[in-house]
Amino acid sequence: MPEPALRTETMMINMGPQHPSTHGVLRLVLELDGETVVSAATTVGYLHTGIEKTIEQKKFQQVIPLVERMDYLSAMSNSYSFALSVEKLLGVEVPERVKWIRVLLVELQRINSHLVWLGTHGMELGAITVMLYCFRERELLLNIHELVAGFRMFPSYIRVGGLREDLPPGFHAAVVEFLDRFPGKIQEYEDLLTKNEIYRKRTKGVGTLSKRDAVAWGLVGPIARGSGVDYDVRKAFPYGGYDTFDFHVPLGERGDVYDRYLVRMEEMRQSARIARQALDRITPTGAFAIDDPRIVPPPKDAVYTEMEALIQHFLLYSQGFTVPAGEAFVPVEGPRGEHGCYVVSDGTNRPWRVKMRPPSFLACQALPKLIVGGLIADVVAVIGSIDVVMGDSDR
Repeated sequence: MPEPALRTETMMINMGPQHPSTHGVLRLVLELDGETVVSAATTVGYLHTGIEKTIEQKKFQQVIPLVERMDYLSAMSNSYSFALSVEKLLGVEVPERVKWIRVLLVELQRINSHLVWLGTHGMELGAITVMLYCFRERELLLNIHELVAGFRMFPSYIRVGGLREDLPPGFHAAVVEFLDRFPGKIQEYEDLLTKNEIYRKRTKGVGTLSKRDAVAWGLVGPIARGSGVDYDVRKAFPYGGYDTFDFHVPLGERGDVYDRYLVRMEEMRQSARIARQALDRITPTGAFAIDDPRIVPPPKDAVYTEMEALIQHFLLYSQGFTVPAGEAFVPVEGPRGEHGCYVVSDGTNRPWRVKMRPPSFLACQALPKLIVGGLIADVVAVIGSIDVVMGDSDR
């Protein structure tokens, strides 16, 4: 009689929503056969901010602080998308100087977000030094935010019609100092990780995603580009003058954790390249918003007395401005990929509906595809490589 086959039982475990390596309140229900992940179910919704519903009660300019708190690592990309959508409904075009300032700030924001990703991803795989190095440079970027707006994470500096105010003294010098310093620091990060044998073993061939699957799951940003999908909103649907900048979009080949790492490292270099081009175009003085007192409060000058300017400020912030009835969707390329803001107006001073197109939500949806069949130790590496922000998912 042949011996009976060895029977094993699988184990169900919860990973999150309190687990620090799930990058927020993300819950995974994993079925394990020994160390192998047999099945996985992604559960979202624990953050439950309800921001999209809250927006319906706010005037258009009051929406800016709310959308910035969705993907809290790319606040200005969120407000940029919202502002572009509302400006499309209004039929206004901001001055070129405003375009360059916006491009500069959102590219610095992309570097900022990628630094948080790299630092936490490295720490979760044992490279604590990388986190300390990344947060060293991130502090300089937060200083620039504080310089222009007084806030470090949620500046609310990009507004409908332009910017909140003009650039402060010392802005150009602070950005130049960072851009001169940063290329050498990226090399430091790569010296620690790119050829590190332990890091390569933890990331190469782990969490692989084919180009076909990336498209099928609707993935965007560095995740899709790591699988060879050549899609970047800045190139495919240029906005804000991006078609006038010289930069290239890095692509991966294997679509694993290591390729997604390489793509984001090169993206930081390209963002610094774009930022330097934008800085060269920004004149020290000039317009920082459109010349329309119905949308943007006027400054005190020869035309408006101080009292008239104060009255106009009060009227705009108490009553807001009306937006013609219609709908608009303007996507931007955020740190996690295509981030779009769909705005519906019913002709009043408040949006009838605002719906975000969040790349993190789609990444969470595809997570089981990346981890099933792998080891439980690899789950942490995969989650880190998709760089989800749960505020972007649970809106």
